[in-house]
Amino acid sequence: MGRHGWESHTRRWRLTALLGVGAAALALVVTLFGTLSGGPGTAGTTRDGDKVHGTPAVPGAKPQPYVGWGFTHTQYSADEGAATATSRVERLLARNRGLAQNQHIMGWGADNPEPVEGHYDFGALDRRVDFMRASGGTPVITLCCAPDWMKGGRAGVDHTNWSQAALETAPTPGHYQDFADLAATVARRYPDVKHFIVWNEFKGFWNDAKSRWDYEGYTKLYNLVYTALKKVDKDIMVGGPYLVMDSVDPRDQNASATLKGPWGAMDRRVLDAFAYWNAHRAGADFTVVDGSSYTNDDELLPDEFAATDKLTAVSRWIRQQTHDLPLWWAEYYVEPGDGNGNRTGWTEPHRVAVQATGLIAMVRGGAGSGFYWNPQQKTGAGCGGCLWTPTDGADGGRELPMYDLVSRFAKAFPPGTAYETVSVAPDDQPNLRVLASSRTVLVVNTRNRTISTQVDGHRFAMGPYEVKWLDR
Repeated sequence: MGRHGWESHTRRWRLTALLGVGAAALALVVTLFGTLSGGPGTAGTTRDGDKVHGTPAVPGAKPQPYVGWGFTHTQYSADEGAATATSRVERLLARNRGLAQNQHIMGWGADNPEPVEGHYDFGALDRRVDFMRASGGTPVITLCCAPDWMKGGRAGVDHTNWSQAALETAPTPGHYQDFADLAATVARRYPDVKHFIVWNEFKGFWNDAKSRWDYEGYTKLYNLVYTALKKVDKDIMVGGPYLVMDSVDPRDQNASATLKGPWGAMDRRVLDAFAYWNAHRAGADFTVVDGSSYTNDDELLPDEFAATDKLTAVSRWIRQQTHDLPLWWAEYYVEPGDGNGNRTGWTEPHRVAVQATGLIAMVRGGAGSGFYWNPQQKTGAGCGGCLWTPTDGADGGRELPMYDLVSRFAKAFPPGTAYETVSVAPDDQPNLRVLASSRTVLVVNTRNRTISTQVDGHRFAMGPYEVKWLDR
């Protein structure tokens, strides 16, 4: 869908001078041999991709089909940069042990994992998994995207096509099993990763001829991956379909007549795709989707705060369809982007307030897990919505307001939380969004002005777009 963008990963070899010379010589020999023989280059790859990497985290209790609230590592994250800065983020995350962290297997910071059939390059993915382990995160892997040779491209370490169009191409049906085999290889390599999401946003599964999603193709791929992962470890948790829950203007020809509200109407083609997957899936331990509070025309209906009611309505619909399977939101967006996908039009207090409202909306719909997208930028001072400052310099890796929101929400409202209704003064109800458990109350001022309010028996003032946490 192109909502969040991406960039290919730049390799950074960390070898001693002696090993570097040896590796370079070996790579030259392999490359020359591949060139002379006409075969694809395999320099820097290994044949034992399923060999356990590093030191897996000590197994805990049997994995559950939820992980709580966390974030997805994107192109630039704290696994690289100045040592002082990356260590600062590790310590920051360690204070919130168990904060879920998601990583894709190709793109968004990871290299092509299998540039030639049977030849693997997990260097970048290893580094991300190592970072998740070191920071105490609950690791999640999204099984996307696919090596070129699985989707009609050229095999070889130097032939990966990192264009967006190429990355967002699905495997051809004849390679669905190859992709499932790759998923199983990943699962054996990281035995402490117990949660896997199958593919991303139905990328490459649009049927132009029928002007609808190729849900039959996706479901076939999903079922093969599900089966392959369960053969590796029956306790692995697997979920899909990671559909973008697009909404449209209610007058749109594709508007759903049943799932709609002041926020717009769901695109019926998305609902059809979800229904097919739900009816024909081999199994699922959780459901995962993504989406925005705004329509596909970037309309916030009737305003940015009330638009988040869509997240509640969609969550409830999904839970009904799946008979209450645990629900994850792989991505959630409340601020429309510009032509380049950047979201920089709001002040940070405004952004945090609407994000908090979105989190509340998902929970009210029955969601128990979700991932914030956009940990950091590559460099620079400004970073709207980032979790921490860029780690390219020694002073980087410092906590930003969005990290405070995500981490506190994850701690205060873990899966299984029993939510309670608290008193809110009638005059204040239109101005506030509130979520409460027996121990914590989250209050959001949706107005760009200071207000005096009364919640749960306490009278206090709130600044413009303030987010306040109350202990009970």
